[in-house]
Amino acid sequence: MALKIPKSGLTTMLKDGYKHSQGLEEAVYRNIAATKELTEITRTSLGPNGRNKMVINHLEKLFVTSDAATIMRELEVVHPAAKLLVMASQQQEAEMGDSTNFVVVFAGQLLQEAEYLLRMGLHAAEVIEGYRFALKKALALAADLTIDTITDLHDPAQLRKVVVSSIAAKQYGYEDLLSDLVIKAATEVMPKNTKNFNVDAIRVVKILGASIYDSQVVKGMVFARSPDSTLQKATKAKVAIFMSGIDVALTETKGTVLIKNANEMLDFSKGEEKNLEAAIKQLADAGVKVVVSGSGIGELALHFLNRYNMVVVKVLSKFDIRRLCRVTGATALTRFGVPMPEEMGYCDVVEAVEIGSDRCTVFRQDSETTKTATIVLRGGTQNSIDDLERAVDDGVNVIKAVSKDNRLLAGAGAFEIELARLLHNVAESTPGLNQYAIQKFADALEVIPRTLAENAGLDSTEVISKLYASHQSGDKETGINIESENNGILNTKEKQIFDIFSVKEFAIKQATNTALTILSVDQIIMSKAAGGPKVPKQQGNWDEDD
Repeated sequence: MALKIPKSGLTTMLKDGYKHSQGLEEAVYRNIAATKELTEITRTSLGPNGRNKMVINHLEKLFVTSDAATIMRELEVVHPAAKLLVMASQQQEAEMGDSTNFVVVFAGQLLQEAEYLLRMGLHAAEVIEGYRFALKKALALAADLTIDTITDLHDPAQLRKVVVSSIAAKQYGYEDLLSDLVIKAATEVMPKNTKNFNVDAIRVVKILGASIYDSQVVKGMVFARSPDSTLQKATKAKVAIFMSGIDVALTETKGTVLIKNANEMLDFSKGEEKNLEAAIKQLADAGVKVVVSGSGIGELALHFLNRYNMVVVKVLSKFDIRRLCRVTGATALTRFGVPMPEEMGYCDVVEAVEIGSDRCTVFRQDSETTKTATIVLRGGTQNSIDDLERAVDDGVNVIKAVSKDNRLLAGAGAFEIELARLLHNVAESTPGLNQYAIQKFADALEVIPRTLAENAGLDSTEVISKLYASHQSGDKETGINIESENNGILNTKEKQIFDIFSVKEFAIKQATNTALTILSVDQIIMSKAAGGPKVPKQQGNWDEDD
């Protein structure tokens, strides 16, 4: 019997249920439309006047924030092209910790400008080649647009240049207060070699209640729970840290003990007690005043720890235990027993304090240098404190970025306008079809100052033309004045509004590469989703004919 040869075509070659779309109309323009929708979400959240988004995720947790990284993380984006934008923003957050919104907005605008060129008749390969050339030129030009540098990261006035601008973009109005907290914490933990600055050295503890103005910086660590022991304070204390729980010894395998009478029963339980008491007495004899447990603490163990006047703190996060080890210089032990002298830590003050209505445990070092500082944030609602934490996180990350590369650019849209102006000049002197793509790359850069102006309620067209006029006359530091004074423009160097070169450079690369990846797609082939139908069919009555 002859084999049946199916009809030709891609869909007949694949399994049933495959979807296939190709060409400009079905693949490229649809991808650009999807990214445009995603870009519009975060675009209105850009800058100090950016509006908040209310996002309720799949766990029904509410987020009210203007932070693009959080919005992207909590939205369950399904479209594959839009997912690429989400991944790009996540990479920017992981690498630099700031400018995630810039990546999304700029990549989306590049794609919209590319759509115009494709509809005008250019081939996708020509647009991609032009954008690559424009990116290369843009990065070369950006290196010459630096207007300042950070010379000493131990100087609060120098740190202020970078921290205030970053925090103002998230918490406009509170930037001075939050910057002071971040700078104070950073100078406490800044190592002699500033390139070794670690963002993990600055912790944030959020405590509900009071006002944002009651926030403070503590040298050392703060845990939002009180000690479990009767004793609530210890000074100049040796610290023992155990990853395991503190309780009567348990065998690793299941065992059976045959007890014949009441005396044997009493002897068995007394033996356990004696062993536990002996172990805790040895701790006390070694001079340990503070015991930290990474798991549960048995009632009997707590009784003996109280008897020997020790402060007992339960820390259930293994990451917090690692940080505490760094602060105190202790080694976290996996077994319960007396630590060696080199495994013990030291802390000047361990005490329970009341912050608002919450009891907290503070590990404070009174010496000149500390390896960890904690910012205690206060606020009226959980959402507001969460948003403050995101702003503080951005402030800490820009210090990390500037410790690697100390060059600064003009902020408030000044850098983007100047780069766009220079790229327009490059486009005019470039032969061939590349000039159109360079022109559109420059136009896409305008989206940042335009959005800043729109979000501040200014006439964006008028402000952009004023910025171009000012930059053309040689004033390369002119940016947008969101307070609508002085005709909507200001001198960024005078007002100390800066962007960090390394962050901006990485963001431009990331956004352009994402846009090029989406533009280079010409076919979408999707397999049928596994499993049955998502929505069950409505069952009719059993005796109905249909």
